[in-house]
Amino acid sequence: MLVTGVLTPRSIAFGVAAAAQAAGASVVLTSFGRAMSLTRRSAQRMAQPPEVLEVDVTDTGQVRAAADHVRDTLGGIDGVVHAVGFAPEDCLGGGFLDAPWTSVATAFQVSAYSLQTLAREFVPLMPETGGSLVTLTFDATVAWPLYDWMGPAKAALESITRYLARDLGRRGVRVNALAAGPLETVAAKSIPGFDSLKRSWSLQAPLGWNSADTAPVADACCFLLSDLSRAITGEVLHVDGGYHSQGAPLSVGPAAGGDA
Repeated sequence: MLVTGVLTPRSIAFGVAAAAQAAGASVVLTSFGRAMSLTRRSAQRMAQPPEVLEVDVTDTGQVRAAADHVRDTLGGIDGVVHAVGFAPEDCLGGGFLDAPWTSVATAFQVSAYSLQTLAREFVPLMPETGGSLVTLTFDATVAWPLYDWMGPAKAALESITRYLARDLGRRGVRVNALAAGPLETVAAKSIPGFDSLKRSWSLQAPLGWNSADTAPVADACCFLLSDLSRAITGEVLHVDGGYHSQGAPLSVGPAAGGDA
């Protein structure tokens, strides 16, 4: 199994990789550039330290080289976890109308189009019986405060998931997205207003939400990677304590002008 996006042990992808290993999977990680040292250190904290390949998802040559390496060393692969996303600073924080196309294009390529890039190179390595691709999203059906261009990028990612499910289903390959609630990762620190979002989740989610615990998301991802989800594709699975199913935020005190 190939898992992208591991930076620190608090990364969602780290939780997925660790859970997959616990379930008996062999795991390979990817990283690139200055983040490679972080990923390698995190890999050493896993039960079975996996190999870390350098893969910039915007560089098709690197993606193809990684696929060739996996073919030569492992013979094939059963699943891929797409857990990468990035938007330049001017794409977040309230400047939606001002963000230039160059920045938006970067956000779309890294956060959305790269799923197709990975699928194109790694699906041919999957067995004739099929395989699974899982990507991580943040519910793109609504507009979030300050999330700005990452919202449309995630909407594109979810749409790409459905189109890949359409095209790869004939090969038995399932493609699904997992919409997690807010988790305290390195990436989350770059999102303005993340703390407010996290607080609203703890109030609104019917099951509650622990933003420091990646395990529920990792377990759900392993389900989507496994044959237990053999009839599921093109789906966006919410693992958010039920937050997405609720309407107006819960009141945290007496309404203005109302009786106490």
